Amino acid sequence: MSQLEVEDLEVYYETEEGPAQAVDGVSFELEEGENLGIVGESGCGKTTLAKAIIGILPDAGYINDGSINFQGDDLTEMTNAQRRRLKWEEISMIAQSAMNSLDPVYTIREQIVEAIETHRPGTGRVESDEIVTEMFELVGLDPERADDYPHQFSGGMRQRAMIAMALALEPSLMLADEPTTALDVIMQDQILKRMASIQEEINSSMMVITHDVSVVAETCDRVIVMYAGKIAEEGPVEEIFDQPYHPYTIGLKRAFPNIRKSSQDLLSISGYPPELIDPPQGCRFAERCPMATDKCREEEPEAHYKNGLRSYCHYADEIDAELRPYADDPTTWNQAAAATDGGVGE
Repeated sequence: MSQLEVEDLEVYYETEEGPAQAVDGVSFELEEGENLGIVGESGCGKTTLAKAIIGILPDAGYINDGSINFQGDDLTEMTNAQRRRLKWEEISMIAQSAMNSLDPVYTIREQIVEAIETHRPGTGRVESDEIVTEMFELVGLDPERADDYPHQFSGGMRQRAMIAMALALEPSLMLADEPTTALDVIMQDQILKRMASIQEEINSSMMVITHDVSVVAETCDRVIVMYAGKIAEEGPVEEIFDQPYHPYTIGLKRAFPNIRKSSQDLLSISGYPPELIDPPQGCRFAERCPMATDKCREEEPEAHYKNGLRSYCHYADEIDAELRPYADDPTTWNQAAAATDGGVGE
């Protein structure tokens, strides 16, 4: 059963030059108990997507079109008061920067208790304190440290405190925005394992927003690759990382080191994402793709379905044969382009 259904979502930001199309026509579903990863480079729209779902877009941001159905209710049609009642209890968010998200003048306990008593008014202080203790133990923090202030915690401890706050009311859906940013690999591993065990214990779903594909590979069942506000490719984690069909996904895969192939050269995708105030009419990756043709620059690709993947590329079948070999060989993106004469399907 689908817990979350996003359909043709458009989220824009007002700027002096005109509206920037941060999220443009995004559609996907999230099943109960499923972990969904959203990956892509900075500015692709993944954090904006999460903020639109939970209802915390900045003043300049707004939902231009589309729907966000959560447990059968369209969140885009709810009032702000109705949306606020869902936060923390049904949908919670682990913010990207724990230090900026925690109030520096209140203790960690006071901030968690406030969330509990705001959304569950009948909860007494004794019960609230018990929940704080339980959550601290779940995330591996000493409950006696709950009366400390955020600045008294290390970066990893603050991140765990944010996870404890997000889980305090046992939400149905967690939105984790870069949950391991700025943490060392040992701390990352500890937090990811802790989140997985907690999620299993309270039977919640999770959407992980990150630029780190290794985090998604470790924690998620399915992944969406976003580029310039649109979905480039979507499917099960194993298929996405084993046999992707979109050139951008192939590029991302080769941009991260493989411990099993230590001699493999890393791939660099040259260029920059397009301007979202006036995006190109065709494929948004066309100007950086070594396989692009005139069709790519002039026509927006439709969804291509194969082997459980949804790929937005005109030449997914041709790329399957011509480009994928370069995803595993120690060669460069430019060499791949030269090998296919700068295009496919012509």
